[in-house]
Amino acid sequence: MMAHSLSLVDEAPDPPGEAEDGTPELTIEQLAAQTGLTVRNIRSHRARGLLPAPMVRERVGYYGGNHIARLELVRELQAQGFNLAAIKQLIERSPGDPDQLLSAIHVVQEPFESEQPQIVTAEELASRFSVDDPEPVLKKASELGVLVFLGEGRFEAPAPSLLDVAEDLVSRGVPIHHSLAVVAKVRDNCREIAHEFVRLFLDDVFRPFQADGMPAERWPEIVEAIEKLRPISAQVVLAMYQLSMTAEVESGATKEFERLIKGRG
Repeated sequence: MMAHSLSLVDEAPDPPGEAEDGTPELTIEQLAAQTGLTVRNIRSHRARGLLPAPMVRERVGYYGGNHIARLELVRELQAQGFNLAAIKQLIERSPGDPDQLLSAIHVVQEPFESEQPQIVTAEELASRFSVDDPEPVLKKASELGVLVFLGEGRFEAPAPSLLDVAEDLVSRGVPIHHSLAVVAKVRDNCREIAHEFVRLFLDDVFRPFQADGMPAERWPEIVEAIEKLRPISAQVVLAMYQLSMTAEVESGATKEFERLIKGRG
């Protein structure tokens, strides 16, 4: 009996067209055609609690813009690797416009890198870095993420400026393996710094927002905080590095020149 009633709600002639607020009114078949999903998938999402119930009029179920937005949200989250159980939790814990949740996810997943990756060959790299046996260098650079092996002797450089810097250092007499050793230390320190800034955001911004029930009107504030997190952290790192570099250069150079002067004296 329940299955028969569900069928009557889902199957209907052409809908009236629009609701009083101007939003579309679609049967489940029309909703499926518009979203590219199957009727079976839509019913499955309804059964899982991922899709709000349709508006029922004269035993006919009609779907509107909010249903289209929800299905698009579910599909995009699936494409990003979320399973349906995780998507349901996200939706349940994020009241309000689903576009706000999606905007926050987009900002979080947006790469911070501003450089355009380049493709280079092993031969090019061996020539640029003046090495007879490039294999150990390429292996170490790949481990550090400076290079990504693509196969057939080709590599992607996610941040080509790192290669430019390494080439410059080699031209000034710094062996490439010394440069890579410094890159490894810098990477580890940068990971720790990034972790601390993310923890700062989660502890002091996002978790209090969760504790307040994630009010819809505050989502733009959270998205802005995520967007600002990266440039603010970069500004702090650059400022502190400049101060530290000034101190180190002055200290190191002073000691070296003092030894030089004393030796000549």
